Parts: sequence; structure tokens; C-alpha cells
Amino acid sequence: MMQPELVLHYGAVIASDRDRASLVGQAWRGIPGIERASNGRLWATFYTGGPKEPDADNVIVLRTSDDDGVAWSEPEVIVAPSGATRAYDPCLWHDPAGRLWLFYNHANVEEGVFDLWAMTTQDAGVANPVWSRPRRIEVDVPFAFRMNKPCVLDDGTWLLPVTWADTTPNGWFPRETQLQGAAVSTDMGASWTLHGAVDAPPWALENMMVQLRDGRVWMLIRTGVGVLWQSFSEDGGLTWSTGEPTGIVNPGTRFFIGRLASGRLLLINTPHPTQRTGLFATLSDPDDEMVFSGGLELDPREHVSYPDAVQASDGRVFSVHDRDRYGAGEILLRVFEEA
Repeated sequence: MMQPELVLHYGAVIASDRDRASLVGQAWRGIPGIERASNGRLWATFYTGGPKEPDADNVIVLRTSDDDGVAWSEPEVIVAPSGATRAYDPCLWHDPAGRLWLFYNHANVEEGVFDLWAMTTQDAGVANPVWSRPRRIEVDVPFAFRMNKPCVLDDGTWLLPVTWADTTPNGWFPRETQLQGAAVSTDMGASWTLHGAVDAPPWALENMMVQLRDGRVWMLIRTGVGVLWQSFSEDGGLTWSTGEPTGIVNPGTRFFIGRLASGRLLLINTPHPTQRTGLFATLSDPDDEMVFSGGLELDPREHVSYPDAVQASDGRVFSVHDRDRYGAGEILLRVFEEA
């Protein structure tokens, strides 16, 4: 039987070098996130500002589209801390009640502050929503940041992936001592408690998690050793197994994993051990959901990284990634179907 043709729709470029005039001081751009409101409105975020990342002038930007990503609003700086504090690693996520969350991090080397923040809106379907006041997510450690979307368990518990350390770093990151865990909320994000101290080879960070069919939670971890590492929780994210390597090749960059409406897992990843070249969407095996095969090539070029994705109610997957942060500075949209 012939295999169905793989179809990939290229959306408009969400941001590129042409946008430099819209935001003063853009020497680079990257690290995107995406979400889609119930009425189809798309939201995209990334961060920029200053000469590089990390830098105290880093700020977070939002854009929106009401036509499936063909055209986008002008970039709006939505988080711009004062002084020596930088804002970085934004993430958009719709919770089960329909609120749109913008998670992000603050870091201030001079004051030794490294913490998690969030703001929400009930109005994600309109172009100019009213956002809540930013609030700090208390996890009671001297260093914490997060990158990826939360995971909602079958019992309604929320797990927010967190990279953390029990000491304050001298620079922007405690590279050799970072641990992986989850901020757990049982009250829809009103409060959080940090659980898990999974160790993995440097540079370990940007973990992400999904609940498996057998009830366990599967944490995947970016590392610097050419493959993703993993840990499992059998008690809803409260305790985690010792970290161990997977067979999923990755060059030490952010990946995306999430469950589709069909029940299969979607993994967006660069299957190269050392280079950020090529980005592929792959699906879990129907019989073993921790095994991925096949693949739809989303971008074959060099310097592509940091995917994020959301599935629409009609089944289409909207994904974003960046390319060439200090050159073209592109934030790119891809739209595809599970078939």
C-alpha cells in the first residue's frame, strides 16, 4: 500500500531581520513559543533585546494572528524589567479552563535573583487582551528557570517543568549543578511546590514531560552528551527515578513533546548529536509510545532550533522554531497534519 504524501504548509515568517526597525536594539532574536485560542487566534512569543543572550537588556515580545499565521501584528514588548534584570525563555500555554498563560524567567546577576514569573489573560480570542499583573511563582530555591509548557495529569494536577539549583550562581547559570524537577500545582496554578532533583550530564536543562498511558510521567531532559536523558514519576510528579540516557539523539538543544488528540505523542527534535541542523516532527509508535519513527522534515537548514507546538481543534499542528539568531533572526511557522 502506498504511504500518504507528507504535507507541510509554510506559514508566514513571524519575525525576521526585516523587523529590526520595529524594536529598537535588536541585535538577535530567538526562543519562540506558540498557542492558539479557541476561536483560532494564534499567539507567538520570543525574546530579544540587547547585543546577545543572556544580557540585562533581554525583553519578551508578543505577536498575534487571526488568519492562521498568514499575517501578524506588530511586535509588542510585553515584559521589560528595569535595571539589570533580564526577562527570558517565554512560554505560552492555555490551561484547561481556557486562560492563556505567559510564563517567563527573571535573572539579575548583580542581586543574585533567578526566579519564575507568569501572567494570564481570559481574553486570548481578541487582539488586545487584558493581562493580569505579573506574579512570581514561588518555588523556594535560590536559582530556578523554566522553558516548556506544563503537563496536566489525568487527575487534574499541573506539572511545570523546572530547572533549578540549590546555590546561587556567580554568572547567569550554575552550569555544572543544575537539577531537573517539576513545580506541582493542585489548585490550577494558584500555588506551586517544587519536587524532583534529577541529575543529568551537563549541560542539562529545559526538561519537558508527558503522562504515559500506564499513568507514569515521562520527563525528557536536554543534555550535552548527544542524546536526551529521561526520568519517570509514578506518583504524579512528587518523586522521580534516577536520570538515565534515552536513545533519542539530540545535539543539546530544546525539543518539544506533547500528546495529540489521537493519543499518539508528537516529538519535534533535531536528530543530530552535535549540530543544530535539520528539524523533524516524529510520531510515537502505536504499540510503544516511547519509540518514535518516520519523520516530517520541518526545516533542513543549519542553525534551526527551539521548537514549540500546539494542536488546533481541527487536528492541524502549528509549530514554531528559530533560525540563525544573530543573522537572519527568523521565527518560523510550520503547519502540518498528523497524517
